[in-house]
Amino acid sequence: MRVTVLGYQSPYPGPGGATPGYLIETDHIRLLLDCGSGVLSELGKHFPIYELDALILSHYHHDHVADVGVLQYGLMVHQLFKERDPEKPLPIYAPETPTAHAENLPYRDATRFYPVREESTVTIGDIQIGFLRTDHGDGDPCYAMRLECGGKVLVYGADSGPATNWGSFIREADLFICEGTYLDHNLPKTPNGHLSVRQAAELAQEHACRALLITHLYHGYDAAEVRRQAEAYTAGKCYVAEVGLGINL
Repeated sequence: MRVTVLGYQSPYPGPGGATPGYLIETDHIRLLLDCGSGVLSELGKHFPIYELDALILSHYHHDHVADVGVLQYGLMVHQLFKERDPEKPLPIYAPETPTAHAENLPYRDATRFYPVREESTVTIGDIQIGFLRTDHGDGDPCYAMRLECGGKVLVYGADSGPATNWGSFIREADLFICEGTYLDHNLPKTPNGHLSVRQAAELAQEHACRALLITHLYHGYDAAEVRRQAEAYTAGKCYVAEVGLGINL
């Protein structure tokens, strides 16, 4: 598997940036995990959007889904231009609730909706994907994803607070993509469904993850400071997310 960061910022994109979106590629399949603001523009730098095979959404907060509507429009136009088969709408895998959001995912012949739950297992091409509900604070489901392919394990933690029951879900993952929403100086006293950079590093170290990618960062953070606050992680290579960063598993 190859991971490319298309967007990582939150709650909104800084100049030239994008909110969460991660391209996953194998020899057989191209998946997009989340589709935030600015992600579609970045995706187009790698290949035409009509060549995408599937989209998986962790949850429906705006910073993770802002470009879904324009993706639907784009695919519709590519079908009109005979560049994408109208008999093969893009599958979108996402939580079944809130229904008001899920109902917007099917769009003409461009996209189809496939609901996922915590017990779901989905196979897309040569990738098997499992889901874990995270602690994200507001009652609506948010799912982390465990992707397995060719003996490698990638875990995308999505948005996940300290009360997430990880169990063995991230144990010894070859790459753990984990949010680091806060730095030490702005970490709320009461947990609110997000982790700090320091907490992300401690979590990855505790579960012996072989590599860590810290993401979901405010665009004004200094990358060197993020790296300093991730000092607890020593089990493998630590990456600080940036647009265009690629990692091979």
